[in-house]
Amino acid sequence: MNKTLSSFILLIFLGLVFVNCANRGTPDGGPKDETPPKIVDELPKNYSTSFKGKVIKIYFDEYVKIKDIQKQLIISPPMNTPPEITPLGGASKYITIKIFDTLQPNTTYAFNFGNSITDNNEGNPYPYYRYVFSTGSYIDSLSVKGNIIDALKRQPETFVNVALYEVDSTFTDSIIYKKAPKYITNTLDSLTTFSIENIKAGKYMLIALKDGNSDNKFQQKTDQIAFYKSFITVPNDSLYTLKLFNEELDFKANRPQIAATQKIAIGYEGDYSKMKVNLKSKTTADFKSRITKDEKTDTIYYWYKPKLEVDSLILNVSHTDFDKDYTVKIRKQEKDSLIIKTIPSGVIGVDQPFRITGNIPFVHFDASKINLIDKDSIKINFTSEFDSINNTYAFNFKKTDENSYKMLVLPEAFTDFFDTKNDTLNFNLTTRKASDFGFVRFTLVNAKYPLIVQLTTDKGEVKAEKHTTKPETIDFLNLQPSTYYIRVIHDANGNGKYDTGSYLKKIQPERVSHFKEIEVRADWGYPETLEFTSE
Repeated sequence: MNKTLSSFILLIFLGLVFVNCANRGTPDGGPKDETPPKIVDELPKNYSTSFKGKVIKIYFDEYVKIKDIQKQLIISPPMNTPPEITPLGGASKYITIKIFDTLQPNTTYAFNFGNSITDNNEGNPYPYYRYVFSTGSYIDSLSVKGNIIDALKRQPETFVNVALYEVDSTFTDSIIYKKAPKYITNTLDSLTTFSIENIKAGKYMLIALKDGNSDNKFQQKTDQIAFYKSFITVPNDSLYTLKLFNEELDFKANRPQIAATQKIAIGYEGDYSKMKVNLKSKTTADFKSRITKDEKTDTIYYWYKPKLEVDSLILNVSHTDFDKDYTVKIRKQEKDSLIIKTIPSGVIGVDQPFRITGNIPFVHFDASKINLIDKDSIKINFTSEFDSINNTYAFNFKKTDENSYKMLVLPEAFTDFFDTKNDTLNFNLTTRKASDFGFVRFTLVNAKYPLIVQLTTDKGEVKAEKHTTKPETIDFLNLQPSTYYIRVIHDANGNGKYDTGSYLKKIQPERVSHFKEIEVRADWGYPETLEFTSE
């Protein structure tokens, strides 16, 4: 072999090596792995009977990890002592369940893992894995199925517990506050339907809970609840609809605290409208008091005068089912100064009242010291209404489109509880042109009255509403251009507001109907038909 041929062969060899190395260094990646892990063994086997063990192992064909186990894992019946599930925070080819609780005899248990088991690399879930065993000689195989709706919203919350309480000689209505249910499942993060599996024949109470602290017990302050109207008997083929709602909180007052000189703050829960506050300490003949509500928080303020030279006061707070005396320690505090605010500021709707509110209770208003004119300097007549608890005057006057208004408030128009009077105040308001707004007209078909028709945001915030007691078209005028959701409350008791339910009183929330959203555009509107069906 001559030297030239040898050099040529060497060059070819090096080129092949280079190409091979380059190919290995620039992989194309290939298709993404979308295959979930597979179970290769279970010890003891799934659906075992006469179970007496304390450790369960589930083996997979690849490394797996567990995520979001606190939300995803549902054990039915619930265990008083939670089991230990591993691995947590790492990966393994098997999952271990260590049971610490004393298992009930002749009972079928189910571990519902939801979508918490995933492969280690791509996060592909092993969907809705259930491990079932029985401490008796057979597996209970009956089920209860249905769906969840929200009493007020268009869609219910996710991760809702649905539970069965056995109705036996120990059953009482208060069981949901004290004990975990007999059987339980969860809708997880995407379903509105439910199926409680592996239950035995019997009589049950069916409820649902959006469980705020995951303790499987109802807490009025943090949880939504739904309950079926009567006990159910298993087996049957019925599908049950459960309507989630927030109960109105039972009234409760917190310990009063000094907020400022001659001002006591009382936090509360529930409906304050029937709340009464009385000072039981000895007072003088000229003693006076007033009550106002904080504009943002659930707090009532008790104002009093004159100043009492004492170290503490005895204050009584009462309600329909609440009556309690409190000792309020007097501490040196600054005295509030009168601050006056207006709602709205600047632009006002033609149907919107103009409100003036103060941080200290008003005790006198002199309407003769209010001067209201429009852009042509024409004097505008007005009427006023006083809301004592919110310490607000609402001024109503006829407004026209594309107009401006000036309100001059002369000194001493308002006098507060401590005899402070306002200085001169000037407020400027404007209305927009009619073509900036849209409108909609509703015709109601097959409606049963009275009804409350609401236009809301996608989050349920009410932007406009009308109450109707008879067949008529419902007009919403001067609407801001936007997308509105239509919600109709079937006002069964005719009180003009939505009434929620009560578990202990066995009252379901008032019926609510939802319709498709509408788009309201500027200088444009259209008729819409709302057709109702019987529930």
